[in-house]
Amino acid sequence: MLRVSAMTTETEIDLQGINGDAASAAVSIDCGTELMAFAEAITYRETRQLIDSRQALLDAGGAAVLVDAAGVAANFQRMVRIADSIGIPVDDMEMEVGQEVRATLDLTRFASAQNTLNPA
Repeated sequence: MLRVSAMTTETEIDLQGINGDAASAAVSIDCGTELMAFAEAITYRETRQLIDSRQALLDAGGAAVLVDAAGVAANFQRMVRIADSIGIPVDDMEMEVGQEVRATLDLTRFASAQNTLNPA
């Protein structure tokens, strides 16, 4: 979604920000480094990291940015759980844009890739 949004708005991004590269996260995204750290803290459920990253995001972007980021994170959690529970299929894994993103981010390095990238 980020990639398509960036292409639509002709905004330069570096997808490696998704893989934890702070310099990449900062490319053309206001508070990109702080947003990345906040998202990682939520994902890893690291309390200290969450407290620190939340404060860093608040300092860098203000309350509105922090609230929006928390809302987006909560919404993604909700959407994924609903989709998983009712069996909504993943997008067509053969689509060129999906293949390109998966290759760029090296998603096959995750053990779960053998379940999701090789449909039965």
